[in-house]
Amino acid sequence: MNRRTFLVTLGALAFGSLGWARRREGYRWSDASLADMYPYKLPDLPYPYEAIEPAVDAQTMKVHHQGHHAAYVNTLNKVLQDLPAFQSMTLEELLASLEKVPAAQRTQVRNHGGGHWNHTFWWQILSPKKQEPSIALQKRIAAEFGDWSSFRGQLLDAATRHFGSGWAWLILTPAGKLRILTTPNQDNPLMPYAEAQGKPVLGIDVWEHAYYLKYQNRRTEYLAAVWEHINWERVEALIG
Repeated sequence: MNRRTFLVTLGALAFGSLGWARRREGYRWSDASLADMYPYKLPDLPYPYEAIEPAVDAQTMKVHHQGHHAAYVNTLNKVLQDLPAFQSMTLEELLASLEKVPAAQRTQVRNHGGGHWNHTFWWQILSPKKQEPSIALQKRIAAEFGDWSSFRGQLLDAATRHFGSGWAWLILTPAGKLRILTTPNQDNPLMPYAEAQGKPVLGIDVWEHAYYLKYQNRRTEYLAAVWEHINWERVEALIG
């Protein structure tokens, strides 16, 4: 796989059922951009492109946002031009109805709708200012992973070992438990294809376009750097 291939816009996202759908009425993102409606819009970053430096350089952030994320949004809108029945849906509703999308367009809706959702989520998980997780969050994590250090090790190890492009996640399962898993491409734990379904409360982008300009193949170095910029307030709010 060459460097150009690293920069293509691929992805996938849908909302699964398997028990999660029964709770869907009580599930809403606090940020309105995650419930956007057609024509979908590229959300502004909540901080300047250089805000995460030196962990992620401004050029990478700009290409990632204006290039990759914008392409997901633009392609999704283009596909939906011929699907008027789905134009009145929020992004959540569209992805929850993925199996109703005609087969000819389903893959594109899955790929580019997924790219839009996942990246909108990712921008909100990063914080320009380094944050310390609250004592309450640390206790919650420790109750399920042993201690904070073990949790960090397990999540970053999963992200490091994930083969190819994809994401590492911390999810809240329908049973109210926290779980770590990874997904390929733009898949995520809201999809029925994931090894476990649940509400994402933390996601880390391990596509090479997220770090290649600065780190090349040094994913472990990238992960250690972005760990210092996780928005723990947002994570804690999503866990509830």
